[in-house]
Amino acid sequence: MYIRRTHTNNSSTGERYYTYRLVASQRMDGKPRQMTLLNLGRHFAVDQDLWASLCVRIEQLLSHQAELLPIELPAAVEKAAQRIAVQLIEQRAVVIKTPIADEGIQACGVVVAPVESVETVPAELQVVDVDSLELTRPRTVGVEQLGLWAMQQLNFIELLTGLGINGAQIAAIVGSIIGRMAGVGSELATYNWLMKQSALGELLEVDYASLPLMTMYRAADTLWKHSAQIEQTLFTRITDLFGFSTTITLYDLTNTYFEGEVPHNTKARRGRSKEKRTDCPLVTLV
Repeated sequence: MYIRRTHTNNSSTGERYYTYRLVASQRMDGKPRQMTLLNLGRHFAVDQDLWASLCVRIEQLLSHQAELLPIELPAAVEKAAQRIAVQLIEQRAVVIKTPIADEGIQACGVVVAPVESVETVPAELQVVDVDSLELTRPRTVGVEQLGLWAMQQLNFIELLTGLGINGAQIAAIVGSIIGRMAGVGSELATYNWLMKQSALGELLEVDYASLPLMTMYRAADTLWKHSAQIEQTLFTRITDLFGFSTTITLYDLTNTYFEGEVPHNTKARRGRSKEKRTDCPLVTLV
């Protein structure tokens, strides 16, 4: 088991960046083959000098064996090893639904079994111990998929890339926007939602747990920096997409009144005062 770094080109923007994969060598048909176990994304942040130790630690976690010689790793690297091991275990599991016949009662049993042992699962199961089933890292995907679909219709991510915004900032921006679609909260609340509840990272192939919290805080600043161009581009695309006609609407914001006649102020006129001072001339701000 080892980590491979490869160059990747974005066909639409021409951007060149690195991606990281967890790879293992296996012998198939008598010949060695390299198989990708897990796509670690483009924001894999573990230092290259620690890759070998990280892989050894992942293998220890997967084997469930006691450590003869404990490996001392930085806390962030140990956290990455735990997270990757959980993802690998999830990939090895499949859900099998089988009818259960018990005194004429029809039900559906769900059994989680390793992939390599699927062929040995009996065709019919009589009893399922539901207490033995475990739900590991449940994730939401509904609002995430809908939000990404809407962004695709507007080529929003391509717009951000064209503005020179890098991949980590784009991931933070998309996460912040869709996070607020799921539930209004602070940047910290959105960050925790992305790490603990949402499957947006899997959909984007981004590991939000390795994304610094400060990147989330700076997402709004990045959007504000390019706000004029983003607003104009999105307005044009939405208008074209839905066939909207352009309408300018002016609405009353506030007004202020003047004491006295104000004879030399041509804009001061009598009207409906929000402060009930109908006896004074006022100026309305729109």
